[in-house]
Amino acid sequence: MSNYVQDCIALCEKKNPGEVEFHQTVEEVLGSLAPVIEKHPEYEKVALLERLTEPERGVTFRVVWVDDNGKVQVNKGYRYQFNSAIGPYKGGLRFAPNVYPGIIKFLGFEQCFKNALTGLPIGGGKGGADFDPNGKSDAEVMRFCQAFMTELYRHIGPSTDVPAGDLGVGGREIGYLFGQYKKIANRFEGVLTGKGLSWGGLNGRTEATGYGIVFFANRMLEANGTSIKGKTVAISGFGNVAWGTVKKATELGGKVVTISGPDGYIYDEAGITGEKIDFMLELRSSGKNICAPYADKFPGSKFVAGKKPWEVKADLYIPCATQNEILIDDAKQIVANGCKFVCEGSNMSSSNEAIAYLQDNGIIVGPSKAANAGGVACSCIEMGQNAGKTVFKPEDVYAQLYDIMIGIHDACEAASKEYYGTYDLVKGANIAGFLKIADAMMAQGIV
Repeated sequence: MSNYVQDCIALCEKKNPGEVEFHQTVEEVLGSLAPVIEKHPEYEKVALLERLTEPERGVTFRVVWVDDNGKVQVNKGYRYQFNSAIGPYKGGLRFAPNVYPGIIKFLGFEQCFKNALTGLPIGGGKGGADFDPNGKSDAEVMRFCQAFMTELYRHIGPSTDVPAGDLGVGGREIGYLFGQYKKIANRFEGVLTGKGLSWGGLNGRTEATGYGIVFFANRMLEANGTSIKGKTVAISGFGNVAWGTVKKATELGGKVVTISGPDGYIYDEAGITGEKIDFMLELRSSGKNICAPYADKFPGSKFVAGKKPWEVKADLYIPCATQNEILIDDAKQIVANGCKFVCEGSNMSSSNEAIAYLQDNGIIVGPSKAANAGGVACSCIEMGQNAGKTVFKPEDVYAQLYDIMIGIHDACEAASKEYYGTYDLVKGANIAGFLKIADAMMAQGIV
């Protein structure tokens, strides 16, 4: 690793104390860039890495709302606008009790490279609040979203910053947020993505991230002489990302045998197909954030409390729940299971230590910033739909999504082979995304 890269990692940690998730992603990305920096010494002269790891703008605000008991509640909201070199800031809003600056910065930083990999004109940003929608009534969620947007609206716009959903922010929340923006701004415009189909949303957006993950995973397998057809697949999570992943993996001939929640995981040896996939949506909409009821509904499946699905033997593992769900002990279990492929569906699914262990033991890893870029790619397609005052057909969206995901894989493969001489999608994704942003930043001067 070059001295410049090491110095920038150390500087980022010093300037952002205690933000371990942000430190993790900066180290993971910058650690791949040594041969790029060696080839481009001009980047150090203009402090490009220092600028890249510092958000262009960060906003923190108070969110005050009233619960159903008439009690005033106070939460903290965030929006970090990381980099706009290739387009307006684009990235989701996360509502979860563990949200703090380190989580939002990690997500925003990752978003920059993910968005660049799509080849579309979108920069990177992320936001959210330490609000937990689980267990709240619709009226409480509405009041919170309205209070949140009352503060956020002045910092966003269709050509400035276009948020979307993320963990804890689904169609319901996007609807309340958009309604409040429209009321305050007195404009009906594409300021949010993930909207309902009757008011500017995109056909296929709900399943886009999951479909894209499987398109990428299948391409990854094909590049290594096989395919997802006939493979046993273990998945974590049971939300929209997991649902889309299960659906498309099954369509392509894979057999998905697990889903999971905070309470444990479901093992269904017969495969999760048909009405079982539909039931995943019922689980998510229940608001209970548990997957145990699946085993009650479908005899032959079993619920394993308090465990992760990585102990189940599979040919392909796809984490779709949250960050750092594959740690070093999980990586050792996956290797022991004889698996050859891991494709990250959730953001930063694996710790840096786990990724290194997986790769050192011959497992091909598809990194999240590449594999789950289908969601934001379709968000950008939705932005184009809104700007053009038109509606795209589902088949048109799926065709664009497929081409984008194949292009992402091939760009990662090419970058890895050019700078490292190997097939390493983790390094390749970092390099391919970085180079696009770096080229734009160099062309635009010291800003």
